Amino acid sequence: MPDTPAPAPPTHTLSEAASKALLAGHGIPVLGERIVATAADAAAAAAELGYPVVAKLCGDRIAHKTERGLVRLSLRDAGAVEEAATALLAAATPADGDVGVLVAPMVSGTRELIAGLSLDPQFGPTVMLGVGGVLAEAVADVVLRLVPLSEADADDMLDGLATQALLGPFRGEPAVDRTALKAVLLGLSTVAEARPDVVSVDVNPLIVVDGCPVAVDALVEVTDAPLDRTDAATSAAGPGAGPGPEGFQALFEPKGVVVAGASSHPGKFGFVSLHNVLAAGYEGRVFATNRDAVEVLGIQTVADIADLPDGAADLVFVCTPAAVNPDLLRACAAKGIRAAFVTSAGYGEAGDEGRAAERELVALAAELGILLAGPNGQGVVSTPAKLCAQIVAPYPPAGRIGIASQSGNFVSSFMNWSVQTGVGISRAVSAGNAAAVTVPDYLDHYSTDPATSVSLAYVEGITDGRTFVQRLRTVAERQPLVLVKGGATAGGQRAAASHTGSLATDDRVFDGACRQAGIVRATTVEEAFEAAATFATQPLPKGPRTVVLTTAGGWGVVTADAITAGGTLDLVPLPDDLRAAIDEKLPPRWSRSNPVDMAGGETRETIPEVMALIASHPEVDAMIYLGLGIQSNQARLMRQGGYYPDHGLERIVDFHERQDARYAQAAADVSVATGKPILTATELAVADPANAGPATVRATGRLCYASANRAVTALEHLWRYASHRQRHGLG
Repeated sequence: MPDTPAPAPPTHTLSEAASKALLAGHGIPVLGERIVATAADAAAAAAELGYPVVAKLCGDRIAHKTERGLVRLSLRDAGAVEEAATALLAAATPADGDVGVLVAPMVSGTRELIAGLSLDPQFGPTVMLGVGGVLAEAVADVVLRLVPLSEADADDMLDGLATQALLGPFRGEPAVDRTALKAVLLGLSTVAEARPDVVSVDVNPLIVVDGCPVAVDALVEVTDAPLDRTDAATSAAGPGAGPGPEGFQALFEPKGVVVAGASSHPGKFGFVSLHNVLAAGYEGRVFATNRDAVEVLGIQTVADIADLPDGAADLVFVCTPAAVNPDLLRACAAKGIRAAFVTSAGYGEAGDEGRAAERELVALAAELGILLAGPNGQGVVSTPAKLCAQIVAPYPPAGRIGIASQSGNFVSSFMNWSVQTGVGISRAVSAGNAAAVTVPDYLDHYSTDPATSVSLAYVEGITDGRTFVQRLRTVAERQPLVLVKGGATAGGQRAAASHTGSLATDDRVFDGACRQAGIVRATTVEEAFEAAATFATQPLPKGPRTVVLTTAGGWGVVTADAITAGGTLDLVPLPDDLRAAIDEKLPPRWSRSNPVDMAGGETRETIPEVMALIASHPEVDAMIYLGLGIQSNQARLMRQGGYYPDHGLERIVDFHERQDARYAQAAADVSVATGKPILTATELAVADPANAGPATVRATGRLCYASANRAVTALEHLWRYASHRQRHGLG
């Protein structure tokens, strides 16, 4: 079970006046207000401020004024103010401490926002912005980011609100002053940095008046025992904190492999792992140990590591019981082995004794200078080394995606998708209990690995969110990082806790932290793999302007719907010169708009030519191509219909299949020539993978998406990441 968190230190809430004074000192706009002691002084303050006014009972121990009826609104003359102030002062109780009456101008606006600061137990101080008003809880349109906040982060928060219409011109009022609203968010961030005693800030409502936000009400909660907010990532993610390059070299590019605990029984892990190493074509030296020194799969095993030649292997794949592993590691170190993948169970997942054994194993590996992967993991794959050292299938094709996962099953899932789509893997590892080498350690290694261009990860428990995000931020700065997280819902969090023994956090905080760090977060395993495959095979777009090219109208309509609903991409209107150029290639019945529906007007050369016209236009950033494989689908029916190859069918079948292959190849060639992403989608990618269209897409090394919606989602991820890099000056 996880350690019990320390009890939170006691806190108290500042008065509204003191809260606003603190916030005003950090640039957050507040109303001109007066705090007075008597009803007569309240009337004088109201006359000075101008009617109408609001009167509130104010004190250091009063937090929830509205619930207690301690607020009077729309007071329009001195008599009303004196009457209200008298009633408010009479409502004070001894528990309220020293009180006064706060008099403020009465302001109103048709738009209310909420802003604030909170202290997440895993991620530390976070800034929040949301839609306010009476429907705030029902709408739940809220975005969060970690402190410190940059101006680019504040911009991203504004863009992240789903209810974007509220930020534009609204009911006769001007658009919200984005600079002023960003200043509120940046001010909250500086409060957290300057005042470690501040536990939370609640600015509610933040009313938009003539386009400018103003804090009408605000409360600040502080503690007398400030938490240490030193960024743990400084030490945990600093140079030398993780495994060294020699250990990763031995793990992913070993000169020799030892399978410890090899078995002659084909149902045991010791047999399967040795089989997989040999079957994948590993070209280094392969050794194995077995108590009886029997021959297994043509390998003469030895009874003891000591019987192996010195320096011949640098990776040991451990399938032996936990009790013998300490002596095994000592013997391996004496033979020059520098990495160990431990599949053995009975460690951290197995109670107090297992956790103690795991700590001892980690300490021993560190003492011996051995990189310890696992324990309780499924294995490691490295296609550049033709290495498949794992207790499960499959072995994927070679490619550019590096996988690291807290769950071994999802390593298999990602690799199964690789086998199905043909988009290959460079490295893959199941972190197991991640006792010594964590998922961020693997991802950090991938980000400097010449064989890897995109990282793909599955995580569940995160015990130190701030360090986790800081480490992954550096990965995402070097290369795209796609992440899928288990435990995003309450049910998932309970399952993750039982699976990993890790604490869960508010998923909205985690989501905001990912966006802030440039991490591409996917909601499903399929979406995660397809996003990674897209990064691995497509260029980054320079903007969101997208054109849909389709051979049939309906597909274009649903794709346009998906682009519009997503709000990330722009279904750009066709420029006049592009429309005129396409007019030269298609009959008058084509759509003459975006989506470009060719309406059956394509000829032998039309699709490649129109594709090139669209992609080469300077006002187009990306394209989605629909309708590939239609001709080859008919060709398949002709092959199977009983009349083939007679009646001229052989020639037309061949023609159809060659045409679809040409179209698929053209999509890849035009993309390379223009440096713009062109995503091809057809259900035939899964309905008939042998179809010449999707088969040729796979042959070009690219992903053929099973639906237009999935292509849109992948392109959205591509543009969000590219936009993040642009916004943060990362090139």
